[in-house]
Formats: sequence, structure tokens, C-alpha cells
Amino acid sequence: MKLDRYDIKILQILSRDGRITKSNLAESINLSVSPCWERVKRLEEAGIIEGYGAKINADLFAKKTPVMVEVTLGKHHATSFQRFEQIMQDCPEVADCFATGGGVDYIIRVMAKDIDQYQRLIDSWLMSDLGIERYYTYIVTKTIKQTPQSLDTDESLAE
Repeated sequence: MKLDRYDIKILQILSRDGRITKSNLAESINLSVSPCWERVKRLEEAGIIEGYGAKINADLFAKKTPVMVEVTLGKHHATSFQRFEQIMQDCPEVADCFATGGGVDYIIRVMAKDIDQYQRLIDSWLMSDLGIERYYTYIVTKTIKQTPQSLDTDESLAE
């Protein structure tokens, strides 16, 4: 699906403000409401817009300790990676898991109730013979910047 400058602008605005009214969205991209809303529906149907959500401040009701973990697996076979990735998908404490190139295989962001819960989680991964050769733990002491996923303002995305 080719995106034009109006589509890109719609995506940029909705990624920052998913609750914007139809009329305000249309006004901000200089289209009338009906064609603007047709574009939004087309972007939804194409799967480009997957949904809308709210950014929740969980610290106000359920304090969590963020922990960053670098993981290197002992074996680099497709089945080893698939097994590890499935465990990460199924683990509710794993907020993010990224496969990386370079010195480590994965970087994981774990959201634990406390350090004890994190350590019990790591211990369970090690005892389950998940294939972890080595891991490094980094306790997050302060969040400096956290950006919700949004589109770059570069309009060169439109073709």
C-alpha cells in the first residue's frame, strides 16, 4: 500500500493523540472530515493502524522494578532461538525482548515486582535449561527518557 503525505500526517497525529476528534484530525491535515475519515478506515483495514491505546502510569497503582538483561545463548541453532523466543513471548514479566546482532543475542526488559522476583525468574530460566550461556543484569535506577512508539516526522515516508 502506497502512503501519500496525507496518510503519513494522519499516522503521525494519531500516534501522538489517538483520541483526536474526526473534525480536528481533518482540520489539521487540511481535508474535509469525510475523506479524512475514509483514509483512517483504509489505514485500519490495511493493518497499518493496529489499534488505539492509552499510556498508563502503572507506578501509581503497581510499582514495578525495570531490569535490563543481556542474554547470550550457548547454541546458535534455529530451534534454540525459537524455544527461547517462545518462552519470552509467554513470560508476563518480559515487557520487551529484542534479538540483536553483535556481542549478545537478546536484550530484554523485565518488569518485576522487586529484585527478588527478578532473581527467581532468572533462576527458573537457568534451571529450565533454556540454553542461556551467560547473562548480564542491569537494574534501572532512573528513567531519563521513555518515548511511546510514534512515527518519525520525516515525510519522506510517503512515496
